[in-house]
Amino acid sequence: MARPSITGFDPKKLAAASANSTTGDPWARREQWRYTGPFTRFQRFKGAFPGLGIATVAFSAYLAAEHFGLLQDDGGHHDETA
Repeated sequence: MARPSITGFDPKKLAAASANSTTGDPWARREQWRYTGPFTRFQRFKGAFPGLGIATVAFSAYLAAEHFGLLQDDGGHHDETA
């Protein structure tokens, strides 16, 4: 029979109390707030490129206008003394 510790510390009880059934990480519960709510990956990177959506739409409209000939380019050189 094992003798009890004189300090009252039982490493088996500590391991059982701190065991996490999913990862085995005793700090997982304390770290969970970092990945929920306003700290999710999507929320963190949502503001990384402000104006990218507007710029993409504007550039697409420019390319469509250029493709369909809505932008007339006359070259800028007019020689009317012919």
